[in-house]
Amino acid sequence: MQLSLDPTLYEEQQAIFVREMVQSVRVKLQEAGLDGAKLEEAAAGIAFSIASMIDDTAAIEAGGCEVHPYLTFRTADGVLTHCGENSYTHEFVYEALEQIIQERAD
Repeated sequence: MQLSLDPTLYEEQQAIFVREMVQSVRVKLQEAGLDGAKLEEAAAGIAFSIASMIDDTAAIEAGGCEVHPYLTFRTADGVLTHCGENSYTHEFVYEALEQIIQERAD
């Protein structure tokens, strides 16, 4: 595998990834019977928590073993794209949720 530094492509991939994650969480909560403000608040909270874990901004530890994720994206055969630092997917959560809500309102 080749590791490619491309912050612009990486940011595009993060935004797409987060949108799909938020949408998946939202659909599952809707299927569980949530709607309205409770649905949106729960979806945002869950997605933000997951994103924080992926971004290594939430402490992950079990049995004395610390875990530090580092997100990359496969952007071509044999190519993993990164941005040179930890991901920042949590920054896209609320924007993605707002876009999804707006699209449903249109």
